[in-house]
Amino acid sequence: MSGLTIGDTCPNLDVETTQGKMKIHDYVGNGWVLLFSHPGDFTPVCTTELSKMAQYIREFEKRGVKLLGLSCDDV
Repeated sequence: MSGLTIGDTCPNLDVETTQGKMKIHDYVGNGWVLLFSHPGDFTPVCTTELSKMAQYIREFEKRGVKLLGLSCDDV
């Protein structure tokens, strides 16, 4: 996935999530997704980023945007 930028289509990866296994495109459907990642779980960046996204989740939902956070760590 190196080189992804805003507006690119993410590969349809099989991922293991806190909600179970899924394919990214199945989760996104025909809508929009905000895909974000962080260097590792429970790091200062991760904690700040995830808590800020959680604060605004209703605003994203109002606009039909799903959130998808990726980590290099296992589930």
